[in-house]
Amino acid sequence: MSPKKLLASERREAIVQWLKEEGAPLKGGELAERAGVSRQVIVQDMSILRAKEEPVLATAHGYMYMGEGQANNEREWVAVRHAPDEMKDELYTFVDYGLTVNTVVIEHEVYGELSGRIDVSNRRDVDAFCERVTDSGSALLSQLTDGVHLHLVEASRKEQITNAKAALREKGFLIE
Repeated sequence: MSPKKLLASERREAIVQWLKEEGAPLKGGELAERAGVSRQVIVQDMSILRAKEEPVLATAHGYMYMGEGQANNEREWVAVRHAPDEMKDELYTFVDYGLTVNTVVIEHEVYGELSGRIDVSNRRDVDAFCERVTDSGSALLSQLTDGVHLHLVEASRKEQITNAKAALREKGFLIE
């Protein structure tokens, strides 16, 4: 038996609550099943929630609520440059120091700022991300800028970011 279809405002409140309670990404299909609606309705709900300034993020792993819990973490933009085949080493360096790599950003000559969600916080996440890149045959954003890109990283302590940057510097990846 399928769940009772939730009405729009009730459904959006429920989505926010489910995302807060989960604390990890939830796939659109899972949210659709819980709410008794299609995945497309969930996509529309997410746009409406963002327009209402709810901190809901779409990631490769599903939707996440980025509210209260993340507010105490240290965040910093880190500029790096490396070849495409060094991506895994770069991401491993971040996560090995306890960082989460949230976003990648490049500055494109024509389109301006282009960004994508990465959301990796351990080696298993990095491996899965790299596998998705390989399997899809997609180019990395950094390939549009000769390897130059920024990452928004997050950690519970500032020293973790400092230590990761030192390791990236040693590898020749860090741009200062």
